[in-house]
Amino acid sequence: MKTNLFDQKWKEVWEIELNSSIFWLETNEGLVHRALVYQLANNRMVVAHTKTRWERRGSTRKIYRQKGTGRARMGSNRSPIRKKGWVAFGPRNNVNFEQSMNRKERRKALFTVLSSKLANKDLVIVDKIEFKEVKTKNMVEVMKALPYQEKALLAIPAKNEVIESSASNLPYVKTILVDYLNVKDLLKYKTLVLLKDSLSNLDNLTK
Repeated sequence: MKTNLFDQKWKEVWEIELNSSIFWLETNEGLVHRALVYQLANNRMVVAHTKTRWERRGSTRKIYRQKGTGRARMGSNRSPIRKKGWVAFGPRNNVNFEQSMNRKERRKALFTVLSSKLANKDLVIVDKIEFKEVKTKNMVEVMKALPYQEKALLAIPAKNEVIESSASNLPYVKTILVDYLNVKDLLKYKTLVLLKDSLSNLDNLTK
């Protein structure tokens, strides 16, 4: 399967062959949803934590006698219905939200989203992006030339301080190493901008 390859000024350079096992898959919304839930669940940080009756400070002595006071029966000050008492059924930080999903399924979900990007013309493949110095203005000029919608995800093959720093101040552009492409970011950002050298990294995932 072939598609157009452009330079950073949106001029067509030539056609490039794409791996059909990555960019020519049918949409599988169920699999993509599972991969998204898997990623969100495994990245979840449990912060909320409430104390139980035995973790609260205070005396365990019964407040007043059981009968003859005219009031409801009451135990210690640690009761959840009293001020500064323990929290009944509150959140605990030892809850495990991790989910499992095998590697083949995760890769197929990733390739499915990449295929849909190409089918919906939300994938832009650029030969290379080069700047002489770090300047946000340079990245703005590149992004203005490219046909992207809303937010763009720029996938680069390796660390590039010039590109990453030039795009760091743009709220509508996120740079990411192609090896770390994931379903969450691909669904969040409308357009995916791939450098030509990034394709070889994706091809290695199929081996």
